[in-house]
Amino acid sequence: MKIYMNGNLVPKEQAVVSVFDHGLLYGDGVFEGIRVYGGKVFLLDQHITRLYESARAIRLDIPNSPEEMTAAVEQTVAANQLTDGYIRLVITRGAGSLGLDIQQTSNPQTIIIADTISLYPQELYEKGLKLITASTIRNHPQALSPQIKSLNYLNNILAKIEGTDADCLEALMMNHKGEVAECTGDNIFIVKNGILKTPSTDSGILEGITRNAVISLARQAGLTVEEVTLTRHDLYVSDECFLTGSAAEVIAAISLDGRPIGNGTPGPITKDLKKRYEKLTQGKS
Repeated sequence: MKIYMNGNLVPKEQAVVSVFDHGLLYGDGVFEGIRVYGGKVFLLDQHITRLYESARAIRLDIPNSPEEMTAAVEQTVAANQLTDGYIRLVITRGAGSLGLDIQQTSNPQTIIIADTISLYPQELYEKGLKLITASTIRNHPQALSPQIKSLNYLNNILAKIEGTDADCLEALMMNHKGEVAECTGDNIFIVKNGILKTPSTDSGILEGITRNAVISLARQAGLTVEEVTLTRHDLYVSDECFLTGSAAEVIAAISLDGRPIGNGTPGPITKDLKKRYEKLTQGKS
């Protein structure tokens, strides 16, 4: 495997950063998770745009231009002969002192990893996921904007631990107002009376690129889509529920907190949107 490190492709054993890098010391950096289908990088422009917006929001100057970054991603995919897989694009603040002052840092690190991924067993894409509600909430938006895809994922990790402790591979996270936000790594949708609903961006969510693609597909299919405030009650009484994410793609959620959602199996709208998304990834939509 070849890892892109600051303009060079190196064996993974040589892909190292300083122990003084603020990305390691403080989670100070940004990243994107991107899919590859049929040798083509999926929705790369949208991911690159979000990467640079996240970096700008934390005052991190990326040393490459967006065009150079795009070329670097494609170069890394080609070097690893990756046909179907996952890219992790990481920008760290760079090495500095043991203090918080970013003025003491230099040499931001650009890291691109291209590898295969299997987030959930195939069986769960057919039968659906079980969810619990985590007690760990999303970061308060006045503490850290949810639109910043930063390297600091500790609250998501703690919520994920709650899920795995309950024998669930995903967990629902609420915002500071007790409203539904998203899962630990995925956005969430419900279907009620034929209407597709998902938390709005002011609910403390990351505006997912897969989320937006699915919203577009749903509207093309003639579905009404509402970006609204949701509660756990809305999920409990929904007809269908599914999650979206670059790694997860589209996957049904069939229960929450031990309560079945709908009839406890993936619903027809979920199945249809999953097929439409698969066609999109194959360049057929």
